[in-house]
Amino acid sequence: QVQLVESGGGLVQAGTSLRLSCKASTRTFNTYAMGWFRQAPGKEREFVAGLSRIGGTYYAESVKGRFTISGDNAANTVNLQMNSLKPEDTAVYYCAAKFSRSLSAHYTQGYDYWGQGTQVTVSS
Repeated sequence: QVQLVESGGGLVQAGTSLRLSCKASTRTFNTYAMGWFRQAPGKEREFVAGLSRIGGTYYAESVKGRFTISGDNAANTVNLQMNSLKPEDTAVYYCAAKFSRSLSAHYTQGYDYWGQGTQVTVSS
């Protein structure tokens, strides 16, 4: 069982930045691929960014060039740096973990564990 706890959400103005962090409680963090998802009111949860076990990254088109996902195996954390935020980025952001035998694979679905979410609100 892996527990994921997100932090760093808040209310910001459009054009500014925010950094989300996710702390995982597991001794085998380096066996998991990680991801960030978001869910806006009235919409389905959507993939935002993925990180493979060896640091490869993959992004949704809507955030490519603005968001950066990174991980720290020593600290069991995965971060999401969000720049040039837009009102349409407003959502609850979730961290997720997926056990992966592959070192290089990143995933847009099929995650095993989820955090409780952190609210990000971007005002215009």
